Amino acid sequence: MKTNLNLLFATVILVFIYSCSTSEQHPDPAPVSDKFVVARGVNISHWLSQSQRRGAERQAFFVKDDMTFIADQGYDHIRIPIDEEQMWDESGNKDTLAFSLLHQGIQWAQELNLKVVVDLHILRSHHFNEAEKLLWTDVSAQEAFFQCWRDLSAELSKYPNDQIAYELMNEPVADDPDQWNILVAKCYDVVREQEPRRTIIIGSNRWQSVHTFEDLKVPENDPYIMLSFHFYIPHIITHYKASWTHIKDYHGPINYPGLTLNETDLEGLDEDLYENLKSQQKVYTIDTLNQLMQLPIQVAKKYGLDLYCGEWGCYHATPDSIRWQWYKDVVTCLENNQIAWANWDYKGSFGIVDDKRQPNEKMLKVLFDESIQSR
Repeated sequence: MKTNLNLLFATVILVFIYSCSTSEQHPDPAPVSDKFVVARGVNISHWLSQSQRRGAERQAFFVKDDMTFIADQGYDHIRIPIDEEQMWDESGNKDTLAFSLLHQGIQWAQELNLKVVVDLHILRSHHFNEAEKLLWTDVSAQEAFFQCWRDLSAELSKYPNDQIAYELMNEPVADDPDQWNILVAKCYDVVREQEPRRTIIIGSNRWQSVHTFEDLKVPENDPYIMLSFHFYIPHIITHYKASWTHIKDYHGPINYPGLTLNETDLEGLDEDLYENLKSQQKVYTIDTLNQLMQLPIQVAKKYGLDLYCGEWGCYHATPDSIRWQWYKDVVTCLENNQIAWANWDYKGSFGIVDDKRQPNEKMLKVLFDESIQSR
């Protein structure tokens, strides 16, 4: 009898040890109240990211009335891009004012029942449109990236898991997809050390493209992950005349749906511009856009994870008839496939309001068309 009791006791101990070790490796399934669930959001760009505004000017750029307006439109969350150079000085010290604005924005969102994605948008060692990106080759740059998330986790861990999610990095652009996969795994561990149930948003390589999703390696057996892609396709439509692009000098006709560019409209163009445009001379329809989203959908299904389109939008210079049709088709695809989304952006050249905070009623009508919304 004593032997049997000893055997039973030893078995219980082993089961306990095993359960502890496995729970440390992977979080338990997410209880309903703990899950970060969103449907429709908007990016608060050019506030704590991609802006030279500081002091009172930065503080005035986004205020509580803006958050109230967002909530009143029917959004359920915001995505806040933040840049390393705004939040930390070059020695890695936190900028007190910048962090106070981030906390203030989150607290406004809480008051208005909006959830928040905190997106580490641009690093000193990685800008998605710059040729040199030290992040992929410099160990000290990688450690600085991890330290950003240690600091952010320490600052934000007090907020409920179902209200705040972390996006590890915006639009990674690595020549080798494994460079991003390795960094994801390490940064994931950094966050998980302190926050086992925080939702972590992970995007695909090369500007969070739909085309690179099959290369993404996702930490397994973790329900607190959301996968993300961005959608600015076709580029000639979404970035027509945009000053920062390789196609900025093309001012000829464009078309959507259908063939984006006619051959006759490309005649006589500079060789580089011609080649950039020629690669985008294709037929795009709502069916094309829907098909392009299928790879991310399948990868998300493979891992049993939610899918998020964290950025999508169309530049204001695109002719209105084309622009609104594209918006309608993309939001239809996202809604029909039950993909959560955040359009780019709140205030700016893609914005739902202009620089004077005047609403773009046409865009809002398309985004929140009740005949399209499925949730």
